[in-house]
Amino acid sequence: MQRFLWVIGVFAALSCFSSVASGKELVQEFRGSESRTTAEFEVKAPWIVDWRTSGDYPGSMALEVNLVSSPGGEYLGKVVTTKWIDNGVKLFNEGGRYRLQVNSSLINWTLRVEQLTRQEAEAYTPKTSKMTRD
Repeated sequence: MQRFLWVIGVFAALSCFSSVASGKELVQEFRGSESRTTAEFEVKAPWIVDWRTSGDYPGSMALEVNLVSSPGGEYLGKVVTTKWIDNGVKLFNEGGRYRLQVNSSLINWTLRVEQLTRQEAEAYTPKTSKMTRD
């Protein structure tokens, strides 16, 4: 019994260590198929928007996601514009309170806001896609 408790303790310690070591943390996830402005979220630098699209009408679909300040709504930059089933990641190096302004047509989208460690941000390589325009 004592050995069993020791093994459980080791696994618990390792699982805590691995979650701290990974660093990447989900802040908020948004899903939909309609145009809208998301709920406010707060992040510290560095952070990413991990985006994915799906749908039945490639080329006829449309998605544009912009970063806006919160609560003011000031335009701060483009996250993605695409007409295709695709995915990607956009890195941001400034923390704050934000919202994502989503304009979509005939497309399903998922946007994951994730906090990164500095080491993860330094290892970040932007994805180049022929189907996606920044």
